[in-house]
Amino acid sequence: MTALSLWQDTLPSPVAARPALPGPREADIAIVGAGYTGLWTAYYLKKADPMLRIVILEAQYAGFGASGRNGGWCSAIFPSSLSKVAKVAGSKDAAIALQRALNGTVDEVGAVAAAENIDCQYAKGGTVVLARSKVQLERAKEEIAEFREFGFGEEDHRLLSADEARSEVAATDVLGATYTPHCAALHPARLARGLADVVERMGVEIYEGTPVTSIWNGEARTPYGNVTAETVVRATEGYTTTISGFKRTLAPVYSLMLATEPLSDAQWAEIGLNNRQTFSDGRHLIIYGQRTADGRLAFGGRGAPYHFGSSIKAEYDSHERVHAELKRVLDELFPAVREVKVSHHWGGALGVPRDWFASVGFDRAAKLAWAGGYVGDGVGAANLAGRTLADLIRGRRTELTALPWVGHRSPNWEIEPFRWIGANLGLRVMDGADAEEARTGRPARRAALFGRFLGS
Repeated sequence: MTALSLWQDTLPSPVAARPALPGPREADIAIVGAGYTGLWTAYYLKKADPMLRIVILEAQYAGFGASGRNGGWCSAIFPSSLSKVAKVAGSKDAAIALQRALNGTVDEVGAVAAAENIDCQYAKGGTVVLARSKVQLERAKEEIAEFREFGFGEEDHRLLSADEARSEVAATDVLGATYTPHCAALHPARLARGLADVVERMGVEIYEGTPVTSIWNGEARTPYGNVTAETVVRATEGYTTTISGFKRTLAPVYSLMLATEPLSDAQWAEIGLNNRQTFSDGRHLIIYGQRTADGRLAFGGRGAPYHFGSSIKAEYDSHERVHAELKRVLDELFPAVREVKVSHHWGGALGVPRDWFASVGFDRAAKLAWAGGYVGDGVGAANLAGRTLADLIRGRRTELTALPWVGHRSPNWEIEPFRWIGANLGLRVMDGADAEEARTGRPARRAALFGRFLGS
């Protein structure tokens, strides 16, 4: 089996696929998708009620999608700002509650990994978002001001001076940074595969190589037979468009990554990241990175095109121009790696809702539950979603079920070709905004205008 990423290539043992669904089955809960959302949902349901009959159906194998290929940030990031969440919820307190729940989720993932002996190389070093221009520094100050407005102090988010920032991440042209402790670097495929093994030992049935073609009234339909259940959980994120009736629910947007060969101690002395902090900077076209447990830089970013008709293909996992640009940016950030070889290139689709607002929900009448739309920050959020779905499905009213992403309905994406035009226009706008800011030293108006298009 060809490795999809650095993460799969560095698993303790090669991926061995589980059997496909042998025929029709009945269950209490059918879960479509063996990524983080589906696996965490199964885990917390089984913890709460060991007698539940739970079946997970996976088109490829557990951890095949974004759960096994991402940047390894277990963060407390929600794709919409606190101000937007407060506006949607009609309450600042609701936005604060969601953020505090996400903050706590970072620790929850680490605690469960430790308790269940999942060696996912978890290291809670926090996140540093560098400001490498005056415009980016102003945005950093505005971000911290928003957190202060919502009652979050320096223990949650703080502004770093240039010297403080360089002591964390010794990148070039650093003027300052924001820092939050609420993020851990980890090995995402180890977490996904380990969690699948845990829930299987708990009695959850996992069938791989079993694509679900449609979901209807408590029935997940596959080429090998249908699974009938009291509740079907749609946990398919970037692959949601492959299920009949959900073509416009989420747009699959590709994020691409690379990894270097392991660096020397001298190179790390130049770069920093001594606590395995995750890092980014304040540009509009997102970049992200981490120091891996085996001493590499794993680095990624957006820039790959959206493909017409929400198409998902293996050949989209690599894009020569985007991967070359990622290496150029990495070299610009850290001159110490300019001669270092890249050992892995990869990518994959993540799920983007039309309003960039992740959601969790349960329609008991339709026998359908769902969670997703994390826009690339699902390593932590999927755990919170799994705990929330377990409460919703069991009919429990808790602090989690009262959070403002519960029951949220994002509008559908536009029909083609308008979806293709809009998504790729947004990519060009954000790329152009970064170039404009570098040229003029002023905030790019085009980025703000496109933000309004997205409802931010």
